[in-house]
Amino acid sequence: MSCITAVVIVDHGSRKSASNEMLHVAVQNFLVQSEYSIVEPAHMELAQPDIATAFRRCVERGADKVVVFPYFLSPGRHWSEDIPRLVEAAAQPFPEVSWLVTAPFGLHSGMSAIISDRIQHCLDVAEGRAAERSCDVCRDTGHCEMRP
Repeated sequence: MSCITAVVIVDHGSRKSASNEMLHVAVQNFLVQSEYSIVEPAHMELAQPDIATAFRRCVERGADKVVVFPYFLSPGRHWSEDIPRLVEAAAQPFPEVSWLVTAPFGLHSGMSAIISDRIQHCLDVAEGRAAERSCDVCRDTGHCEMRP
C-alpha cells in the first residue's frame, strides 16, 4: 500500500486580501514545481481556508500523511505552540492520518540567495533597469522608488 503525502502551507492570515492571495499564489507555484500532487493553503487565523479545512481537504483527496509547512521566517510561538495545536485538532477526526509540522524558513541556506535576489530586483526597479515599474510585492504601492 502506497502512502499519499499532502502538504499544507500555512501563514498567519491577514485582514488584507492581497496578503492572503500571496499565499495562494505561493501554494500554486509550489504545487507546479514540487513532486506533491496534493498541496493546500491555510491561514492560521483571520482568513479562510483555516488549518482544519485544509487538513480535511487533503484527507478527502486521499492523503494518509499531511505535512504542514509554516510559511514563517522564524520559529516563534505560532510554530512551537499554535500551529501544532490547530493541526492536532484538525487531525482528530482522522486517526488513520499521520501528520508533521515542519520547521519554518529559519536560517535555511537558500535564504541568502533569496534576500540578494530581492534586493537586486528592487534596486533594478528603483533605478530604471527593470522592465516593470514595481516588483511582485510592491506593485502599486510606491515602495519600489529610490528616496532622496
